[in-house]
Amino acid sequence: METTVTKTGTEDKTWGGGNQPLKVSYGKMMMWFFILSDALTFSGFLAAYGFSRFKFIDSWPIADEVFNHFPFLHGVDAPMYYVALMTFILIFSSVTMVIAVDAGHHMKQKKVILYMFLTIIGGAIFVGSQAWEWKNFIKGEYGAVETKGGQILQFVDTEGHRVGLKEIAIVESHAYRAQHEEKNGVWYEKEATLPTYTIDEIRAGFAKNKDLLIRTQILTKEGEKTILSREESIKRLNADAIGIVEGANLVHNEYGTPLFANFFFFITGFHGFHVFSGVIINIIIFINVILGTYERRKNYEMVEKVGLYWHFVDLVWVFVFTFFYLV
Repeated sequence: METTVTKTGTEDKTWGGGNQPLKVSYGKMMMWFFILSDALTFSGFLAAYGFSRFKFIDSWPIADEVFNHFPFLHGVDAPMYYVALMTFILIFSSVTMVIAVDAGHHMKQKKVILYMFLTIIGGAIFVGSQAWEWKNFIKGEYGAVETKGGQILQFVDTEGHRVGLKEIAIVESHAYRAQHEEKNGVWYEKEATLPTYTIDEIRAGFAKNKDLLIRTQILTKEGEKTILSREESIKRLNADAIGIVEGANLVHNEYGTPLFANFFFFITGFHGFHVFSGVIINIIIFINVILGTYERRKNYEMVEKVGLYWHFVDLVWVFVFTFFYLV
């Protein structure tokens, strides 16, 4: 039953917004609803990350040491350079999308084609770069040892520079190493791969090299990891170390607490899925633009709607970049 009010003999409707609230089409309004709900989802994830980091603030990995790789520059310490480049490419793709939407408003098909193509290329480069970043994070670079309590011990020289396990281990070629099998495992799970080195090989190499020290994942007041003395290093390695950690996964992390890796994989993976989905959607709209679909409709609103999604994805990355890499 419709609610009405009577004024000076005429009947006016209480709802006067018509069928287009805020003068926005149904499709565009639904896109805004989706963006709002997705923004709340990302906010929850980042809030959980913030709380967890605050809880382990004294042992959280240092981003400059984790993300210090650059393509084709192996061994060069380039902290955050590649991540900054990825961010610039994604933001630039947002600029090209703005230009594409504006060209659509002016019914300039060729301009829409050009700038949507640049947007797609930028998104594809970002997704590929994120996959490369994941590969390096999973593979690791130096390796570390893990203690009984789950702490990570890394190796440095007397000047504080990281030293890899391959530079320390004294490999016993005749030693037999059995892989953990499903039939004799406590949890009946098969071990994926054997570590490259054993803990005994690392202990032997460490004892022989007098210039090696151990640093823990605990941070000092200056924000640097604690480096133990030679005596403390030997004691800690012999008494507490139980296994080798190479790279990062959901269980072990050579850079520090596994919780960091869990959040990194989940949040950046969730965002990467959004970017990948955006690239696919952009390709579909791009093909329709080439075919003249929106020219015949006399409007490019579909380009504007996918543009809203693309800007949202770019904005979310600014927060992810800030939380994981800058703060």
